[in-house]
Amino acid sequence: HVQLVESGGGSVQSGGSLTLSCAISVKLETDNCVGWFRQGPGTERERVANHYTIGSRTFYHNSVKGRFTISRDNAKNMVYLQMNSLKPEDTAMYYCAARSAACLSTPASFPYWGQGTQVTVS
Repeated sequence: HVQLVESGGGSVQSGGSLTLSCAISVKLETDNCVGWFRQGPGTERERVANHYTIGSRTFYHNSVKGRFTISRDNAKNMVYLQMNSLKPEDTAMYYCAARSAACLSTPASFPYWGQGTQVTVS
């Protein structure tokens, strides 16, 4: 049973930084995608950043390119999201997700989810 647990959210001022962490309970298949999604009040869940093991390919939403960095420590089954130059529009619940295949954009394509961690930028 795959469980994901996020941590690291909080409240910061505009321009500040946060690092989100996601602990995955099991070692995923060699071919897997992990990523971060977010959902603000009254908005749909959107893909923020993904990492695909094959080719070590990454995806970033246009709004976070150059500010956010996704990374992973496979030995520890951890995924991270370094968030710099945070803006009020980054305020949302951030979710970690995983799937045992290539990355897809739709949240429904990811079977494994964490409970979320709140990020508030003022």
